[in-house]
Amino acid sequence: MNDTLSIGRHTPRFPLVQGGMGVRISAGNLAGHVARCGGVGLVATAGIGCNTTHFDGRDLKEADCRAVAEEIRKAYRIAPDGIVGINCMTALKDYDEVVVAACEAGAKVIVSGAGLPLGLPGLTAAYPDVALVPIVSSVKAAELIARKWHKRFDRLPDAVVVEDPDTAGGHLGERLENIGTGAYDHYATVRGVQDYFREAWDRVVPVIAAGGVWSREDFEHALEQGADGVQMASRFVCTEECDADDAFKRAYLACRPEDIGLLMSPAGLPGRALVSNLDRIREYDRSRDHRCPLSCLKKCTYRDSRDRFCIVEALDRSQRGDVETGLVFCGSNAWKADRITTVREIFAELFGPAAVGTEPADEGALAGAA
Repeated sequence: MNDTLSIGRHTPRFPLVQGGMGVRISAGNLAGHVARCGGVGLVATAGIGCNTTHFDGRDLKEADCRAVAEEIRKAYRIAPDGIVGINCMTALKDYDEVVVAACEAGAKVIVSGAGLPLGLPGLTAAYPDVALVPIVSSVKAAELIARKWHKRFDRLPDAVVVEDPDTAGGHLGERLENIGTGAYDHYATVRGVQDYFREAWDRVVPVIAAGGVWSREDFEHALEQGADGVQMASRFVCTEECDADDAFKRAYLACRPEDIGLLMSPAGLPGRALVSNLDRIREYDRSRDHRCPLSCLKKCTYRDSRDRFCIVEALDRSQRGDVETGLVFCGSNAWKADRITTVREIFAELFGPAAVGTEPADEGALAGAA
């Protein structure tokens, strides 16, 4: 069982990547503390400018660029020597600009999904040390990305995240009708992606398993099944360091397995969330005759036909604490949350207290991050 994960030129102390959670669920505070503990901390860029002084209510692109730089700097104040990066959805209109802004701010890793990031190496050409990590759910998608990147940019991914659509939270890279049928074999896909890069390119490309990883047992199972590392997102929501409002965290603590389900996002992708309030989310926009205020997605059924709801504002409301009319994304294991803990305690559970250390976080770093 391999316990070392190298992503390009960056090797975290532990083979764990904190998954990106927008809107502002995983911002600088959570990412910084994960990086401080020895994992890879990711700032989610989707709607990162919402609920900030950078946003004037109109130009979200400029706000996102300023906010992602601010949150990366915040994370590095907490973890000066840590590995901090971003998770950026290709479905976003400001994808190109935010990727460049993150590189300029010092992001070391870019994880990108919700579509195929076929042009990502071109955006980061001036930053060769930045590791590029696409998210896929199939070997076919990994093959397509590798061929396009190699042909256009003479580059291959530094690692690949293989997401399990049957368990992962948020937007999912699979057709809605194919999720939950039992046909998808997550770890067969993990091994298939590894085999593809070895056989087609004679290259060892680390593959990170995402979705359904909650406990130390889950983590060890992932590595035993061949994954080089894991990505965990929902597990970090109920921590003191998570950037979400306490009401968002309490929604996890209160939820049951039957509260977690699938929906179709206005972005044209299925998603996993707490679904008991979907009617209230839709009614919120309809009752105000609410029009698209942000035009943040390349494709949006709410903007184009008033179908469903404004997903960025719904996510923003929940992050601020309105979980009645806000959307709470989560993975299938969110119901397992039973208390508010800390990032350090999660790392100690996964890797042992001696490996993580028990000293308190440096007060100066925390003050600087405020």
